Amino acid sequence: MKLIKRTGLVLLFLPVILILIFILYEFIGMCVNHSATRQQTMKLRTNMENEIPDITIVDVYSETGNTSGTGNHVDCLSAVTFSTKMQESEIKNSMSEYYEFDEWSCYIDKTDGGNYLFYLNVPAPFENNIEGH
Repeated sequence: MKLIKRTGLVLLFLPVILILIFILYEFIGMCVNHSATRQQTMKLRTNMENEIPDITIVDVYSETGNTSGTGNHVDCLSAVTFSTKMQESEIKNSMSEYYEFDEWSCYIDKTDGGNYLFYLNVPAPFENNIEGH
């Protein structure tokens, strides 16, 4: 009789335990994704400051989530607005050591205000996380 009760309790609580494990996994994934975005943004900023001598950073923006709005995936987006006297081609040449420019997920664009925008968007470590849905 004791064995039947224990088996019944295990079967009763097994779905709850599995749901809690899933929620914990998703939460850990969210924390790792946000940490990856912070590190990516800090690395981008550091690389820019090291390679562009007269850089003035105007704004730094980062976002973790489904940035494109299509599909169920999570991205790490970093965008840095900056000013410099260097030309766009010179900036790309100096930053090409660290990044591969593809005009879609990594590019430099001149803004209306005369500044530059460095845009970097890569898949997150936990790409199929709940944040992407």
